[in-house]
Amino acid sequence: MTVDKNNTIDDEKLTEQNNENVELTEDKTVETIFAEEKENTVQSEEAGSDQIQLLQEKNNELEKKVAEFENRYLRLQADFDNFRRRSRLEAEASEKYRAQKLIVDILPAVDNFERALIMEVDNEQAKSLKQGMEMVYRGLVDALTKEGLLPIEAVGKEFDPHLHQAVMQGNDEQFGSNVVIEEFQKGYLLKDKVIRPSMVKVNQ
Repeated sequence: MTVDKNNTIDDEKLTEQNNENVELTEDKTVETIFAEEKENTVQSEEAGSDQIQLLQEKNNELEKKVAEFENRYLRLQADFDNFRRRSRLEAEASEKYRAQKLIVDILPAVDNFERALIMEVDNEQAKSLKQGMEMVYRGLVDALTKEGLLPIEAVGKEFDPHLHQAVMQGNDEQFGSNVVIEEFQKGYLLKDKVIRPSMVKVNQ
């Protein structure tokens, strides 16, 4: 049997060419795969970057809302504290000056007792009546004193517009300037509050 060398050589060349084509095809396939993978990676990174930015925006919005709620809570707490403090002060003042209206209504009667008690009497019946009035007056004044009523000092004191009401001016060398020289109506404090100023004459 005779072997054709030319045919053998051609077959070998064809085989080599086919192998080269296969290698080229494999190289292209690998390049394509790498390119696709790279593109997918880039797309994934871009998608991840968008998601991160979206999460950051949502986080910023949530932080703003939290800050608003905190500020609102602090304002409400401050308002409540102020309300509670005002309520306590009002309750204390109400308790402290609970008898003010009654005392103010009684003071004219006290004034009348004092005017009556400075009158001179010349018979036993009038003296007995005066003694009875003195007892009633002392009992009334004691009760008012227990509630915190205090008379305002006036004559000989420097004029104080918070305590005294000047209705006249005088000129007395025995007193200094701007000193009270006469009292027309007694003034009173209820604890630390002026409920009636003294009506006075003030030295020039």
